[in-house]
Amino acid sequence: MHNNSKIAFPPIVTKNSKILILGTMPGERSLRLQQYYGHAGNHFWRIMFQLYDVPFSMDYKIRTELLLNNNIALWDVLQSCEGNGSADSSIKNEVANNFVKFYDDYPNIKKVYFSSQKAESYYDKYIKKTANLQYYKLPSPSSANTWKTFNDKLLEWSVLKQ
Repeated sequence: MHNNSKIAFPPIVTKNSKILILGTMPGERSLRLQQYYGHAGNHFWRIMFQLYDVPFSMDYKIRTELLLNNNIALWDVLQSCEGNGSADSSIKNEVANNFVKFYDDYPNIKKVYFSSQKAESYYDKYIKKTANLQYYKLPSPSSANTWKTFNDKLLEWSVLKQ
């Protein structure tokens, strides 16, 4: 592996998880912090706290508990890749996570939400969608996604509660 190699995190998941949110690969700040969506400019955590009407917290344990308490799992499509910077466009030599084993281990997951176009395209390339799961594409919560306001993103992410 080169020094621009990146290894994704293990999933945040329990046997009760019914929803899986998939990103592509953690960005540089997230990898440094060892936290999903660790970049302060990313709207992911703000969206989650607002959707579930819970006071916002910077505490990562509280953040992960919010997901698990609402039967939401969080993972990335890619297990590892190479590339400089956080942009999905810089990804190369990617390796996908083992979703066959994951879905076997967590059979209650019925809905899969992609947090970006790129996450969905890597999933389609390496994993393939199956008839027993429902799939949805959400607008990226990244601050780089400037063509949607926070409220636009919040509205589209509210499908998680349906």
